[in-house]
Amino acid sequence: MIVGIDHIEIIVRDVKEYVEFYQKLGFKLLKWTEHHGGSAELQLPGDNQPIFEIHQLLAEENPGINHISFKVRDIDETHKQLKDAGISFYKDVHASPTTGRKNALLRDPDGWRLQLSDEKRGEGHVIQR
Repeated sequence: MIVGIDHIEIIVRDVKEYVEFYQKLGFKLLKWTEHHGGSAELQLPGDNQPIFEIHQLLAEENPGINHISFKVRDIDETHKQLKDAGISFYKDVHASPTTGRKNALLRDPDGWRLQLSDEKRGEGHVIQR
């Protein structure tokens, strides 16, 4: 089942400005990537802290929280259990083309985007800035 919050994806107009802001709040920059038009991953110090994925605003989006991703140990089993419990997914378990990590996409009763993410994080496509 779900074991924690994996990440919170935030869509912003200026990724660099947000990285600097969150670093002042004490977040550590984990990596820059080309994912989603330009992205950064940040995390507070300590064990099991969720990651903030800061992504560049694309034309079809609005700034703000895009989705919350829940960390799972066995995504295939959790996906099956949730489907058996009546939860609908708009994208079943699949590997992210950017990270290779397995995800599944669903919406809450009001339509907000949620995600299940396998707890194993890969390096993905890291770029230096």
